Amino acid sequence: MLKNNPFHMINYSPWPFMLAFNLLFIFMSFIKLFYHKNFLSMTFNIMVTFMIMFQWWRDIIRESTFLGNHTSFILKNLKWSMMIFITSELLFFISIFWSFFHSSLSPSIEIGMNWPPLNIIPLNPLQLPLLNTLILLSSSMFITKAHYSINMNNYKKSLLNLFFTILLGIMFSILQLFEYYSLSFSISDSIYSSLFFFSTGFHGFHVIIGTMFLFICLLRQLFNHFSNNHFFAFESASWYWHFVDLIWLFIYTFLYWWGKLFN
Repeated sequence: MLKNNPFHMINYSPWPFMLAFNLLFIFMSFIKLFYHKNFLSMTFNIMVTFMIMFQWWRDIIRESTFLGNHTSFILKNLKWSMMIFITSELLFFISIFWSFFHSSLSPSIEIGMNWPPLNIIPLNPLQLPLLNTLILLSSSMFITKAHYSINMNNYKKSLLNLFFTILLGIMFSILQLFEYYSLSFSISDSIYSSLFFFSTGFHGFHVIIGTMFLFICLLRQLFNHFSNNHFFAFESASWYWHFVDLIWLFIYTFLYWWGKLFN
């Protein structure tokens, strides 16, 4: 009777439970990192998280590609789920921008009614931030070309464009880390620095997750898991990547240009 409907019964999986607990351990490791400079715990928990995610992806790939459980009705629901997920992420970043405008449009007396606060020197938006912006925009162009190539059954060109997208994502993360080391302020110096590290840090985390998504898609493309009429995994990863690019444009405009304009 279960087969007379478009759904399938999902097997018991330990990965959601393990991932939830490990994310808790990651946030605890953040605290140890800030107060005790303990990098070992943070590194270990991040590695465990990656292992859990890869195992979870392996099971989903088995369900969709080899068992054929992802029917057209399931794919439709997955598309809606991905759109709802991206919307929730958008609301999260809107809350960060709300905090930024609340603090910048009417600076409080505690920070001298200045924005940015005194002794906070923002980065020049025409230097490293501009390079990072061009890198992300270029990656968005490459993933769009990869998407088009899959639709045209040109899988070699799709692989090449997807590889360049991943490479640019890695370059962005490395340059963002280099930018942190070159800053003259820390996360606890002022409300500006707290919002700067919070927004760019979470965006950088999303870039890393998006790069992982695309890397999995690259491996699946190498094993011929995608066709021109069934490639939702790649499609959802491309949606996520375009969302990350869009958020960066707002971060670049508000945190870099806005801060430097009034400095």
